Amino acid sequence: MNPPLDPGQIALGIRQPWAELILSGQKTIELRRQSTRVRGRIYIYAARTLATEQFAQTAISTFNLNPDTLPRGLIVGTVEIHRCRPAIQEDEKVACVEGLTLTNYQAWELAHPQRFEPPQPIQQQPYGIWFYPFRPVS
Repeated sequence: MNPPLDPGQIALGIRQPWAELILSGQKTIELRRQSTRVRGRIYIYAARTLATEQFAQTAISTFNLNPDTLPRGLIVGTVEIHRCRPAIQEDEKVACVEGLTLTNYQAWELAHPQRFEPPQPIQQQPYGIWFYPFRPVS
């Protein structure tokens, strides 16, 4: 059973297969070009679009995922952001992007993912990588 939805909790938009790999505990580093000061539990919003980069296709194959069955356009769970730091090349494995040069990336360290069953529809459309999916429009 899912916990009660919190309108004050922020969501991060992540494309599949990355959202699935975070929830399964395989991906413990989220790579972004910018750092974040956000810490603690956040919602994971599986974006409507599928990642198309070659390393995404490699991850789909490596982890035996079927992209057609991965939920999209929904809140799929939560995860905690513990720390943000400059990425190092050794992060590529736990970020599930082997072969990507990590220069100029930030590593957002993730822990304690919790999957929602079933995934939850959002009440507010995303308006950036961060948004409040259950906050009423003022």
